[in-house]
Amino acid sequence: MFRKQILLAIAAILIVTLACGVDVPITTDIKTGETVTDEILVPSLGDATADITLQFGAGELNILPGTDGALINGRATYNVPDFEPEISIDGSNVKISTGSLEVEGIPNFDKKIENTWDLSLGYNPIDLTIKAGAYVGDYELGGLTLSNLHVSDGAAEVELNFAQPNRIVMQTLRYETGASNVSLSNLANANFQTMIFESGAGNYELDFCGGLQNDAAVFIETGLSSMSISVPEGVNANVSVEGGLTNITVRGAAWEQSGDNYTLSGTGPTLTITVEMGAGNLILRTP
Repeated sequence: MFRKQILLAIAAILIVTLACGVDVPITTDIKTGETVTDEILVPSLGDATADITLQFGAGELNILPGTDGALINGRATYNVPDFEPEISIDGSNVKISTGSLEVEGIPNFDKKIENTWDLSLGYNPIDLTIKAGAYVGDYELGGLTLSNLHVSDGAAEVELNFAQPNRIVMQTLRYETGASNVSLSNLANANFQTMIFESGAGNYELDFCGGLQNDAAVFIETGLSSMSISVPEGVNANVSVEGGLTNITVRGAAWEQSGDNYTLSGTGPTLTITVEMGAGNLILRTP
């Protein structure tokens, strides 16, 4: 399953790259060996805000909340020696990266390549940055203490969820992606002030269920894509759409339209969403 998803992601990158007239080496041989599992443990930094960067290449990255007194706890399983994770700690700055393997061109996946991280994050205050390539990501970040979240990836299959409210106000939630399939769920529980979502071609689901505690602003910029935005009934929401080639579908009787503006009437804080879409399909729904 993982191999199929990665191949689809890489194919999307290749199509875009060739369309731009760039020559790309088609294959790169990657030497595999025995499967190794390394424990990953970063101790708690106390009350200081930890600046965590996870730099991940191709593979599968899974993140859950909750550790026993540690900042990061988990394991890395891999069968490419150069995928051995590297951990650096400098004061409150923590970086975990996927070894030193450099891939030129499109990798040869005839061999079974394993590279999986299973990580749990502690409840310390965290500025979290995730930088990834062509990979599969499964993130459950509910109940953590995130002051900022920045995800930047290439061609990806990602599911990100906030099952529980973030413990503090998140200043900025930023997600940047290439040609991907991304699902972000229960975003109101992230408790963000500002959210920025930038993407290339792909399929995207942004679900703003959860408990909206404060006014929040969302800025979306996407290319040729299919995007679904879900806002529950009873929430004050304003959505403005820029992009003359966008096909907009409204699902739910509660939405009111005035030109390129769509509103939901409710009580409590207001969710303001600005969508700049080059072309594609936009669905506004009430779940």
